[in-house]
Amino acid sequence: MLGFVARPPLPSAPEPAQLGQRAVVLLAAGDIAYCANLSGARATAQILGSVDGEITALGDRAYPDATSQEFPDCYGPTWGHYKNRTHPAAGNHEYHSSGAEPYFTYFGVAAGEPGKGYYSYDLGAWHIVVLNSNCEKIDGGCKAGSPQEQWLKDDLAAHRTTCTLAYWHHPLFSSGPYPSHAQSSFMTDLWKDLYNAHADIVLNGHEHKYERFALQDVDGHADPKGIREFVVGTCGALQDGFRRNPREVRDTGHFGVLKLVLDLDSYQWEFLGEDAGSFHDTGGGKCHGRS
Repeated sequence: MLGFVARPPLPSAPEPAQLGQRAVVLLAAGDIAYCANLSGARATAQILGSVDGEITALGDRAYPDATSQEFPDCYGPTWGHYKNRTHPAAGNHEYHSSGAEPYFTYFGVAAGEPGKGYYSYDLGAWHIVVLNSNCEKIDGGCKAGSPQEQWLKDDLAAHRTTCTLAYWHHPLFSSGPYPSHAQSSFMTDLWKDLYNAHADIVLNGHEHKYERFALQDVDGHADPKGIREFVVGTCGALQDGFRRNPREVRDTGHFGVLKLVLDLDSYQWEFLGEDAGSFHDTGGGKCHGRS
């Protein structure tokens, strides 16, 4: 079990004029409140309280079963303090309860329509797409022609922004230790739609670690027109090791949150660890644009 190390207060997010006229901040991580030991969830919640911005919780908010009791008892006292600025995605542990009912009840309309759990919103100049990767639990699953896939194609066609970001729980690519986690191939058709729409970033949880991939196509081949995937399952659950080599950067053993600064046609990332001596990762990129 990793112990909690107090993080010194972080500075407030820069004023928008310093970042760009329409720059916004999105804070992201998943696999959050391990009810048997909330030290990681408390540490990462402290980061949320120190940095202005919208929040995405990338699934698996309360372990082991995301029940109606575990949400207020474990998630509530940590990340739940920032519920009013959280845009969630459903994880597999939410579906330990039938239909993920406690999850949809806790977040209400912010979680999307019950039984679906996919939705979209605009953040600054960016279009944000939230998908439900619990494919066996939703009508039609995630394959081409499914209700979710048809909704995604329609949504992308209706929002032809320069920059697009999508997130869901199970990563299509991962170098984690479990073969069943290594590649969630059931998300392939949805990734293809995002790639064809020139999406820029995909965020995932599920693997209890941090990993950043280079721009890649749906087959995992390097592609300057591809999507950059971040796996950020680093909030509080026991962390995993690695099974395969990553594309660019990986880390395990440090709780933290990914901070994304989303500007008009570019983005910057920074992994904010639980304490000043934690793993750190920074960088940036340009959006592909839409024709």
